[in-house]
Amino acid sequence: LAEGKIVVVAGFQGYDDEGNITTLGRGGSDTTAVALAAALEADVCEIYTDVEGVYTTDPNVYSKARKLKKISYEEMLEMASMGAKVLHIRSVEFGMKYNVPILVRSSFTDAPGTLVTKEDEDMEKVLVSGITYSKNDARITITDVPDVPGMVAAMFSPIADSKINVDMIVQGRGSVPGKTNVSFTVPRGDYQRAVAIGENVARQIGAGNVHSNPQISKVSVIGVGMRSHTGVAKLMFETLARENINLKMISTSEIKISVVIDEKYTELAVRVLHDAFQLDKEPNGYITIAEET
Repeated sequence: LAEGKIVVVAGFQGYDDEGNITTLGRGGSDTTAVALAAALEADVCEIYTDVEGVYTTDPNVYSKARKLKKISYEEMLEMASMGAKVLHIRSVEFGMKYNVPILVRSSFTDAPGTLVTKEDEDMEKVLVSGITYSKNDARITITDVPDVPGMVAAMFSPIADSKINVDMIVQGRGSVPGKTNVSFTVPRGDYQRAVAIGENVARQIGAGNVHSNPQISKVSVIGVGMRSHTGVAKLMFETLARENINLKMISTSEIKISVVIDEKYTELAVRVLHDAFQLDKEPNGYITIAEET
């Protein structure tokens, strides 16, 4: 590089703990690029892909989706984990760890892309950056679980031992005092195994029935502005209620609110939320719930 030569490095491969050459798995090429940029202390790592950047939502679902000029590492991580396929999670984690800005651009056009970088003041002014969705989950509910210490651990330990990832967990009142209903989501590919484990656990701990529903989707509203703005959940829930979309589960983090709904309402939910948060418009100063409603 110092001699002005162009260096071509193979991505997607590396060494395992025993020194064997192996692949890095899905997203390995992106991760390789960011790792090289970090090692070389590059100003930016440019990732060329089949899209022009990161959008406020899936353009295939809503034509009003807007390309973002800039997005924080945290927001990109949430989007990637919730279904956005522009960048793999590991490459974003690497960029955040070593503070490597990542510029996502198209391989087919010269259009400016999206810069994934550390959070700044302008980003916090934006209430919501994007709406994501995932149809890769299934919901399982174990009813009338004894409400005593150790029961939740007894339920989820066998699932973890089977290498099944559990995402959202909601606990509610059972049919009788002293009992609770526990609902959780798992990847749809692990759905049948998780149901079988749940039925076995229910018998062992003296719980009730096991109900399941693979026809769900998870819709998420994401934005670092949630840290300093209020009312996001209110607007989200009211918007979905107006469309008679029932919320089956809810989870929140500092910069994300996710809901589980019937799969058939996914595209509708994405569109109405995109409109409610005015994501088709370029941000201009601080955005408040009052201005949007």
